[in-house]
Amino acid sequence: MDLHVHGPGPTVPFLRARDLFETGHDLDRPVHVYVRDSPDERTWTAHPDGKHVLNISRQAATSAMARELALHEFAHMARHEHAHPSHTQSTEEVLFLALSGKSVERRRVTHCYQIANHMKDIYADDITLRVGPTDKLVAFLESELAAAVADNPAREQDGLRITSTADPEMTAVNAAFALALVERHDLVAEDHRLYDLAHAAANDAPGVDLAAFKRQFESLGPDPDESEYRRRLADAVREYAVDSGQQAAD
Repeated sequence: MDLHVHGPGPTVPFLRARDLFETGHDLDRPVHVYVRDSPDERTWTAHPDGKHVLNISRQAATSAMARELALHEFAHMARHEHAHPSHTQSTEEVLFLALSGKSVERRRVTHCYQIANHMKDIYADDITLRVGPTDKLVAFLESELAAAVADNPAREQDGLRITSTADPEMTAVNAAFALALVERHDLVAEDHRLYDLAHAAANDAPGVDLAAFKRQFESLGPDPDESEYRRRLADAVREYAVDSGQQAAD
C-alpha cells in the first residue's frame, strides 16, 4: 500500500492504520492523506485520477481516534476499488426510484443520504473490525449517541420535546445503525449503555421504527449484487422518508 501524508500533522496514526489494514487487505492505488486546518467535515475521501485522497482535519488527525478514522477510510477505499455496490450505487438514482411521485420534506431527503452513508459504513466496518481493535469504536458510538440524545433536553409536561438541535428522528436511525454494527460483530453485551441510549432515542422519535432500521442495517448480506443492494437501499429510504414521515405527521 503506497501511502503519502501531506500537511501539518502527525504521520504515525496513518502509518499504524496502514500496518493494521495490510494484515488482511491491500490497495492497488496510492493513497494521499491531506491534513487540513479546517475542512468542512471530519474526514472525506475522493478517488481522482487513479489514486485515493483522504482529507482530514488537523483536530481529527491528532485525536485519539486518528488511527481508527484512517483505518475506516482505507476500508472505504478498498470497497471502492472492488466496485462493491454499496460504494458504486448512485444515491440520487435510488432516491428518484424510491420517492418518485411522493411528497417528502427536504430535511427527510437530506437524511436519506445519511442512511446511504450508514449502509456504506456497515460494509467498510466489516473490513475494519476484522483487522483493527473494537474498543475505541464502541466508545465512539456511545459518545456520539449520548451527545445527540442529550442535545434535545427541553420537554413539555406531556413529554414532547420543545427545543431541538439534533434531529430526534435521525438520532433514532443513528442509534439503529450503532446497535446493528455492534450486534453484527458481537461487540457488546446486552446490558451495554448503548441499548439504554437507543431506547431514549426511540422514545424521542415515536414515528421511527428503530427495530426495523436495526434489522435493515444488520441483515445486509456480505456480497449483494447491484440489484439487491439497490432494492435494500430503496426500502430503507421509503421506510424513513415515506412511512416514518406519515407516522410523524399523524
